[in-house]
Amino acid sequence: MASAAAAGASPGPAAPRSRKSVTGTRKAVAALFLLPALVLLGALVVYPIGYSIVRSLYNANGDGFAGIDNYKAIFTDDGIRTALKNNVIWVVFAPAVSTALGLVFAVLTERVRWGTAFKLVVFMPMAISMLAAGIIFRLVYDQDPDKGVANAVWVGVHDTFASSSAFPRAHPGRESPLVPQGGGFLTRSAVRAGQPVALPLVGVAPDQMPGDAERAVAAKAEPGRITGTTWQDFTRGKGVGRLGAPDPSELGYAGMRIEAVKGGTVVASAEAAADGTFTLPAAADGARLRLPASNFREPYNGVDWLGPSLVTPAIIGSYVWMWAGFAMVLIAAGLAGVPRELLEAARVDGANEWQVFRKVTVPLLAPVLAVVVVTLMINVLKVFDLVYIIAPGSSQDDANVLALELYRKGFAEGQPGIASAIAVFLLLLVIPVMLFNIRRLRREVRR
Repeated sequence: MASAAAAGASPGPAAPRSRKSVTGTRKAVAALFLLPALVLLGALVVYPIGYSIVRSLYNANGDGFAGIDNYKAIFTDDGIRTALKNNVIWVVFAPAVSTALGLVFAVLTERVRWGTAFKLVVFMPMAISMLAAGIIFRLVYDQDPDKGVANAVWVGVHDTFASSSAFPRAHPGRESPLVPQGGGFLTRSAVRAGQPVALPLVGVAPDQMPGDAERAVAAKAEPGRITGTTWQDFTRGKGVGRLGAPDPSELGYAGMRIEAVKGGTVVASAEAAADGTFTLPAAADGARLRLPASNFREPYNGVDWLGPSLVTPAIIGSYVWMWAGFAMVLIAAGLAGVPRELLEAARVDGANEWQVFRKVTVPLLAPVLAVVVVTLMINVLKVFDLVYIIAPGSSQDDANVLALELYRKGFAEGQPGIASAIAVFLLLLVIPVMLFNIRRLRREVRR
């Protein structure tokens, strides 16, 4: 009976689990969920960093211990030193210019109705990969003004104030009455009034002649004046045309400048008409005629953007084009959180817009500006794509950066030890910036 009563009795409450066992279970579950991430982190980050550190201590073959020799090469190899210098230029200028432009764009577009559309356009380059941006700017910086946008604009502005000659390759032909003189040409003997002068030239292709050029004609004599013709003395075909006299198919040098020179002084000047004829006053009698060097100036071909001296600033310009939109969006988000009453109070106290911007807006945006600058600094330390694609082979050494030099040493020159040393050096450069960012974020959290 006792056993039956005991069997029919309800079981008592379970003994409570200890706090230590519950905590241990939770830690085990947390570790189980973190395990895949930790495995990936170890395989993709920790192991490559550790292997790079070890590999940087060995020679190119990997079978000999080199110690710190590979690290010494970073400061003695000319190519790496150039890359290090360029990286300093990148870190100093690229984040600063991008952030400054982003700040200006964010502030100026805050009060305009089309500000959102403008921000969209400025931010749009962020949707383009570095590869595509590099190809775009390789074309933008092309030396040929007919291809490169930068030089097309530059040459257009230049030619507005100093037009180029239409006859850069014109020169005297056989049995010419002209001789070279100071980049131009001078008649062999003095000219006389009433006697027409022939000034034949060759060397300009028919399709390069001025559009307003007409068929050349022989000048008519005028009493008391010097008349003449300057023209392209060349007719296609063997044995065709008369040397030293205009033929029906030959064109005049429209706009050619002619000067009459006596004793080194210009006493008269004229420009050839569309048919190449010109007329000088009586003051030119007894002078020698000169075709000045300005007639034969080579066309202005713009700036060598991708030459050794400008290639790094040019590539930084392309980087700013891409990342100014990133800076603008972050700063605009920070600007939206700035208390408007502070700005209005400053204006009520008599501050102008520049003072409000400098004394109120910028200090309030300091945390956001710090985020943008630090992010861009880390980004430019690793820049590779733009430099590799935009810089031509002739000036790639001058545009070299550490990430590109790492690639060249490791894959093109067969020096993986030095390449690993550069990778470790880059890591050491990034760590202080990352620590600064972490400390700043912790301060923000404590606030």
